[in-house]
Amino acid sequence: MRLKNISLNYGMRVFKALSEEPRVRILHLLMQNKEMSISDLEHILDFTQTKTSRHITYLKNAGLVASKKRDQWTFYYLLDEAVEIIQQIFKFIQKDSNLIRDQEIYEILFSNRELAKNKIQDNKYGS
Repeated sequence: MRLKNISLNYGMRVFKALSEEPRVRILHLLMQNKEMSISDLEHILDFTQTKTSRHITYLKNAGLVASKKRDQWTFYYLLDEAVEIIQQIFKFIQKDSNLIRDQEIYEILFSNRELAKNKIQDNKYGS
């Protein structure tokens, strides 16, 4: 769903959510990677589970992030109505070294996970 305009109240929630670096970094990772688990966010950002959960809860309450359960995992993602405004804001800070480093760590983590899955598959099927 594309927003044509936003209310002042929603705009204030967005800007308050962006007022702390950990939340900006979480939003950036979610924007880049569509969805992520809390454990991935903790690992990439080097945050405690408590800190990560606190910031995710803030983003959910601000109407920017939602979650869905898959088996025992909870995955977080940007709400459709928040994507466009968040993308516009990140156009101005996309070259920030912290945001770039976070994404690089994610890509290494994802690559290692894919390698492990392939190795398990190969062992399982005797290749």
